[in-house]
Amino acid sequence: MAATLIIGGTGYIGKKILEASVKAGHPTFALVRESTASDPVKGKLIEIFKNLGVNVLYGDLQDHESLIKAIKQVDVVISTVSRGQIPEQAKIIAAVKEAGNVKRFLPSEFGNDVDRSQNVVEPAKSAYADKIKIRRAIEAEGIQYTYVSCNCFAGYFLPTLAQIGAPAPPREKVTIFGDGNAGAVYNKEDDIATYTINSIDGPRTLNKTLYIRPPGNVYSFNELVTLWENKIGKTLEKTYVAEEKLLKDIQDAPIPLNVLLAITYATFVKGDQANFEINTASGVEASELYPE
Repeated sequence: MAATLIIGGTGYIGKKILEASVKAGHPTFALVRESTASDPVKGKLIEIFKNLGVNVLYGDLQDHESLIKAIKQVDVVISTVSRGQIPEQAKIIAAVKEAGNVKRFLPSEFGNDVDRSQNVVEPAKSAYADKIKIRRAIEAEGIQYTYVSCNCFAGYFLPTLAQIGAPAPPREKVTIFGDGNAGAVYNKEDDIATYTINSIDGPRTLNKTLYIRPPGNVYSFNELVTLWENKIGKTLEKTYVAEEKLLKDIQDAPIPLNVLLAITYATFVKGDQANFEINTASGVEASELYPE
């Protein structure tokens, strides 16, 4: 089993991937900052990791020697760092290249496929550009990789029916962006983690994008609303936000709302998660690859 290092393992999807790695039997390492260990909440999470058998290593992206030391102990490096740290993954790339022992690197992606999302607008476009830059740097250094395109986190979007800023799913009124017919992909976080770990040491995902896009997980917004209406036994009042109105809202909204709205535009209006066929020369679909 491949020894695996997760960088960002105390984050939203990082902790799921770390747990999946342990469950699959991989020797699992987590690189955490010493300041994280002293955090009341994340410190408890680190103790849980230790009890699971995770090898907790202390280091930082800014500390090259700690990166090298951690990376030299593993076969696979998985980054799940937050959006703000995406450019700093260049430091991981440099360390992986110097260490020379890593068989595969999975950068922090976990969203739309940035190389295939043709309709993203600013300011999300710049965030996507950062991920694209990291991809090209990995390839330029000759580092073996897998990119994970997991699309929507079901646990983030579905509890509120993707109503921005809402604390609960709608009971009276619902906002639908565009005409509501574009398909989006909703995956459980535990499934994303399992598929990610399944992909780390098999030849079929080497130097390819792993698309987590099971056909049964693709829904238009209109379909989601209908499912919810059937569940609550009530028809909701629907407000459709036209494409032009949403584009203006993106321009007028403050950070980080404008980023979220820009991703909403690409995903729910333009259908960038499901509006293309997977190129089998460069990508594979997870549920086909791992039907179990």
